[in-house]
Amino acid sequence: MTRAVLFDVDGVLVHGFHSRPEKQRRWDQFLAADLGIDPKVFYEQFIKPIFIPEVLTHQKSLVNALEEALPALGYTGSPMNIIGYWMGRDTQLNHPLLNTIKKLRGTGAARVYIATNQEDVRAYHLWSNLGLQHLFDDIFYAARLGAAKPDPEFFEAVAKRLGPQAEPPLMFDDFPAVVDAANAFGWEAVLFDDTEDCRTHPWIARHLG
Repeated sequence: MTRAVLFDVDGVLVHGFHSRPEKQRRWDQFLAADLGIDPKVFYEQFIKPIFIPEVLTHQKSLVNALEEALPALGYTGSPMNIIGYWMGRDTQLNHPLLNTIKKLRGTGAARVYIATNQEDVRAYHLWSNLGLQHLFDDIFYAARLGAAKPDPEFFEAVAKRLGPQAEPPLMFDDFPAVVDAANAFGWEAVLFDDTEDCRTHPWIARHLG
């Protein structure tokens, strides 16, 4: 029976937001110069109070949430402009890791999945526009599941969709709290720093030869 192997997006599959600040490649680095929105204010007034608790868990759509919040940030343009800017700059794929995953999937030993805190728009963008659908078997994301990592409900929802497993799912994530939560749930979770953490994992290395 194949083993389920799951990968986080940001800090793992995509070089973007990372749990370690020195490794971050922020999409909002030039947000003030390009669109006139201070990224720190955007985080404090939109990401933290609205996006994380409401948009990620599907209580509010990204478009509607931005439409309500942007005027207070001094932006009078369409929320679609912000979304297009965001999606276009938050997509630096980790190609060495993707190549490793492709080889692993090719062995027939694993079914590979994405397990990530995303809302619908970016999840679709990653899956369809960036072509991750051609490599992964499915994408499990917060808005789809109604819960975000490290909430145990996230892992419960994924486990339900995976179905019975012969051995614990293996997951790679860059956030220690998520790794701890996944391990507590009974999975085997590994703290991801770079591609070698995946390539040299004993189970994966054995199947890759």
